[in-house]
Amino acid sequence: MGTKKSSINDLPERDGNPTQRAIAAHPVVSPQEWHAAREQLLVKEKAVMRSHDALAAERRRMPWMAVEKMYAFDGPEGKLSLLDLFAGRRQLIVYRAFFEPGVHGWPEHACIGCSFGADQVGHLAHLNARGTTLAYASRAPQADIARLKAKMGREKIPWYTITDSFDADFGVDEWHGHNAFIRDGDRVFRTCFINGRGDEAMGTTWSYLDMTALGRQEIWEDSPQGYPQSRPYKWWNWHELYEPGAAVDPAWDRVSEAGEAAFRKHED
Repeated sequence: MGTKKSSINDLPERDGNPTQRAIAAHPVVSPQEWHAAREQLLVKEKAVMRSHDALAAERRRMPWMAVEKMYAFDGPEGKLSLLDLFAGRRQLIVYRAFFEPGVHGWPEHACIGCSFGADQVGHLAHLNARGTTLAYASRAPQADIARLKAKMGREKIPWYTITDSFDADFGVDEWHGHNAFIRDGDRVFRTCFINGRGDEAMGTTWSYLDMTALGRQEIWEDSPQGYPQSRPYKWWNWHELYEPGAAVDPAWDRVSEAGEAAFRKHED
């Protein structure tokens, strides 16, 4: 005896089955009409994308705030300064994650929202290849952070313990947020701050780079004179094969050239 296939109309009645009502009320068109509607929407989508690019360009022109106070963190190997958190790179992004006594979920979990965000973080090798370090910071002791990272499968995220007023001084003592910093030798400057719903977009290499003072460091970006920039696509690599100063893979060079030309043609 055959099994009856289910359909959207078989959904259980709940509030009058709003999904079924929505489908019944929604216009259904031909492929030609769908593509025409998509092209109309694409104009608006590109406008939003260019607006985002312009916003990132403004971030790159934000004034910097010198960080004069010496902040201290606990790490797996002991005490560290804010400068140490850069791990030798030019830029640093610190996300304040709520994991400590008094936070919902403790001690098994970090805050649900902060955990949601941590689950979205991409492979950090791509961000590191642009001279940028991402770090998480909480008030939980390192032993608890190590246990949480293992449980979440987030061992690759540098995650430190706040030991002083860093969170209060940088606007993340009550709610989450990302602070971006840049260094000039041993001097550290605060460059950008994103919190609230802005945090929802974080997690990709691009979202992190777009909040930094140097941006994606690609030639198409509107950046101040003298900022480091290189051709898009060329610096990409498999995450385990990044090497400082390494030549572009010849095969990828050809593929990326063709892709860039195709994208430029489509934009025109």
